Amino acid sequence: MQRLYDFLRRHPTWVDTFWAVVLFGLSGVSVVSLDAVQGHRGTVPLGMAVSAVLSAVVALRRRLPEAMLLVALVTGLAQLVLDVEPVVADFAMLVITYTVAAVGARWASRLALAVSLCAATVAQIRWPQEDTAFLGQVAIAVFQTVPFALAWVLGDSIRTRRAYFAQLEERAARLEKEREAQAKVAVAAERARIARELHDVVAHNVSVMVVQADGAAYVLDAAPDQARKALETISSTGRQALAEMRRLLGVLRTGEHQESGEYVPQPDVEQIDDLIEQCRSSGLPVDFKVEGTPRPLPSGVELTAYRIVQEALTNTRKHGGPNAGASVRLVYFDDGLGLLVEDDGKGAPHELYEEGGADGQGHGLIGMRERVGMVGGTLDAGPRPGGGFRISALLPLKPAH
Repeated sequence: MQRLYDFLRRHPTWVDTFWAVVLFGLSGVSVVSLDAVQGHRGTVPLGMAVSAVLSAVVALRRRLPEAMLLVALVTGLAQLVLDVEPVVADFAMLVITYTVAAVGARWASRLALAVSLCAATVAQIRWPQEDTAFLGQVAIAVFQTVPFALAWVLGDSIRTRRAYFAQLEERAARLEKEREAQAKVAVAAERARIARELHDVVAHNVSVMVVQADGAAYVLDAAPDQARKALETISSTGRQALAEMRRLLGVLRTGEHQESGEYVPQPDVEQIDDLIEQCRSSGLPVDFKVEGTPRPLPSGVELTAYRIVQEALTNTRKHGGPNAGASVRLVYFDDGLGLLVEDDGKGAPHELYEEGGADGQGHGLIGMRERVGMVGGTLDAGPRPGGGFRISALLPLKPAH
């Protein structure tokens, strides 16, 4: 049965042609029978011609709905003029009314409705029922008009339903495209985040390693113990950088099985102590103070705070000069976390940070502002009066759910 149903759906014209043949046969039988009863043999050819045309209307109604409506109207007028009484094939008028209301042009649908509401009345006037009172004639006309009205209403509701489903499909396709666009935006944002993370990791750790390597080379002969300590710092810093880079690059390998073990967690506020000790061991004096009551913070705020301090101290080490010092203040407010990083070095031009970053690659203050903006905070950065550079940030604390 399913195969038969699928076949009928694929060949609707064949189905209409079958019913057209059936309609023509029934109409031919009725014309001949009526002529035999009434004795008007001259009307048989005209009745058969009308039946053939109306049967063709049924067969071609889906291919040419508007044209078949006009053919049916012309045929109906011919019946009125030639006095061909209604035959079974006039059922095609009902079918074409439904078809045009469902799939035809709007003008054709309105025309079919207007003609359908008038057809029964006109037919009743042209061929009145004998021995029937006036009210009876009116009742018959109304009764015959109802099926035409119902056919048009059914066809129009089918049209509305199809338009609704088409709109739903269009909306679903549009939403799918929007999801694809959002996915692309998310991928781009993730790549930008990874770029910022890699910049912070590489810029800080490599600068520490360079400073320690220069110091080790300088005291290698005179103070082997200091050189050994510097090499140990280089080794631990390199391992830390590799671990963080492995974690970040692992994000790009989604869908692959990782055999390299666990990745280190993202840095947080508690690791700022280790970061500052690392800077001190590389020769940069840093004063670090925490004000307020420490408490758990959102992971995004913790990572942002850590990266801001890391970037600021890296820039101080690069541009502050040989005798530069820095201070870091971490302040816990009721509704936010404050950061203040200052140095007293000669500093780099402020335009360098804004335009290209401390490394000339576009990841200086621009990267900081992006990080702070992602957590809804504010950032203020610029030269200090009398020399040096100041970075101040306020990160809002969202209540944990």
